[in-house]
Amino acid sequence: MQFAMFRRQAVAPAPALAKGREFVAPVRASALRIESQEDLVRRLKPVRRMLRDEFDIGASADRFCPMQFVDESVAIATVDAYRDSDQVTELERMVSARHYRLARPSRVVVPATLLLALVRGQLAAELQLVRGGATEERRSSLVEAFHDMVAWGVLHDASDLHLNVFTRRNESEVRFTVGGQYVCPSRFASMPAVTLMEILAVAWMDIQGGNGAVFDPMLEQQGRLQMQVQGRPVMLRWASLAIDAGVSVCLRILRLDARVDASFSRLGYMPGQIATLDRARTSEGGAIVLAGVVGSGKSTTIAALMSMIPHTRKVVTLEDPVEYLIPGALQNTVVRALDDTRHTAFDAKLKTVKRSAMNDLLVGEIRDRETGRAFMDLAGSGTSLYTTVHAGSALLIADRLASDFIGVSRDFLAMPGILKLLVFQALLPNLCQHCCLSKPGDESTRPKASWQGYIGRVGELYQADVGGLRFRNVQGCEHCRARNLPELNGLAGRTVVAEMIEPGLDEGFLRCLRRGDSIEQHRRFARMRCAAFDAPDMTGKTAMECAVFKMLHGLIDPRDVEARFKAFETVALERKWLSQ
Repeated sequence: MQFAMFRRQAVAPAPALAKGREFVAPVRASALRIESQEDLVRRLKPVRRMLRDEFDIGASADRFCPMQFVDESVAIATVDAYRDSDQVTELERMVSARHYRLARPSRVVVPATLLLALVRGQLAAELQLVRGGATEERRSSLVEAFHDMVAWGVLHDASDLHLNVFTRRNESEVRFTVGGQYVCPSRFASMPAVTLMEILAVAWMDIQGGNGAVFDPMLEQQGRLQMQVQGRPVMLRWASLAIDAGVSVCLRILRLDARVDASFSRLGYMPGQIATLDRARTSEGGAIVLAGVVGSGKSTTIAALMSMIPHTRKVVTLEDPVEYLIPGALQNTVVRALDDTRHTAFDAKLKTVKRSAMNDLLVGEIRDRETGRAFMDLAGSGTSLYTTVHAGSALLIADRLASDFIGVSRDFLAMPGILKLLVFQALLPNLCQHCCLSKPGDESTRPKASWQGYIGRVGELYQADVGGLRFRNVQGCEHCRARNLPELNGLAGRTVVAEMIEPGLDEGFLRCLRRGDSIEQHRRFARMRCAAFDAPDMTGKTAMECAVFKMLHGLIDPRDVEARFKAFETVALERKWLSQ
């Protein structure tokens, strides 16, 4: 009998057997019932492989499929509706006919989602490794491979490690974020998908505070992992994303012994901006809020700011986790569980801190209603508060704090003295000054005449001399060429570009904030600019205009400015709109 015929058959309940006036239900085959993935890992023997192809299961694999354990026995994984079906019974007969040994029990009833994951191979790593299917030598080699990836990231100053597993392909990839670039070193370019899944399953065993006992590629999971890399303490923040093609795990690499660079000028801040930061830091009370996207260097800047606080003031931090060692600060890592709606640890620590007679407090990030309430409590109490939010500009910081996600009152934010300084920053790649080009290199597909027009329009838009414009040399030179990382050729680190607002200096700004008039706020900020775009005075200038200043002086490639912010043509259209 050809098994393929089962694909078109519908499942009907087996008829009851008549016996006089009584009815006797059909005998149900013995089966092991699995309710969840954790149950499956705990109770099932290690699985060697699914036998979908060997028995021509085809489209029926989402209903039942034979699987072979490491002891060579075979069981039928099936959804409940097919547990006692003729199809599964015939499949068992075919398994025996091909001289496979049936397991006891021979049927394993699983939810449809788990069966799909088994057939797709997404749970192979968990079933083999957690239950002992892999030898200790195999586990050790997988742990060593994971440590090798992390060590490479630490050595090359990567901010993130990305493990992208494509279960529908034979090969997957490991990437890193280095200097803001998403790069794939050649040594990690072609990793077997099965091996990479196994590596993730082993690494998850050491995760702390994670949601889930085992790594589940079908769920979004988060957690933390501490380890030593070449004698340095490192913390990895784990965030997995289930994608259509498999799973992508991003690990933020935090160096726990990192000392903050207390030089704002080396970070890239302009002299006037540094003076503003110093003025805000030296006065007590109010909140300094730093905004930016993920990876924009917010933590670095705010740690540098706090490291300059005089030692005559008591400095306390509440972070999740501590990222930089701040001299003189009493730092606290406050871990909040992902599934904990009460957040008791944070509340308890905050109450204690408020009684500790501190002068300056860092709350790592304002991101929800709990931290929003803490912001109102602390900013209104006279404490000097330092914190960060995820926002797209300095003008949007107040909107973010007043959003439904955080819930800080606009009336509270508009009170004089609450918001002391709003800062938005981004990081852009610095050009290598040894090999940067006066015109785009051969890699550009734009005709020469088109580039001349582009440069001319930039000069008109910013009313500046464009003779100092420089472009990246993708070939690099001995000063910037990175071994096995051509994506970084022609670059020399990154620089901060920033914008700042001091709400207390402008009552009109506070009135706009109270009534939520973002358009008028934007107009007021634009009218504050008092210097040319090629002048170092950043008053009233946006972070993009800060980048334009550095671009006009040959420090940043114009294409990187557009890629991070917006096209220069869009800027021209916005100016036309604002002038109306």
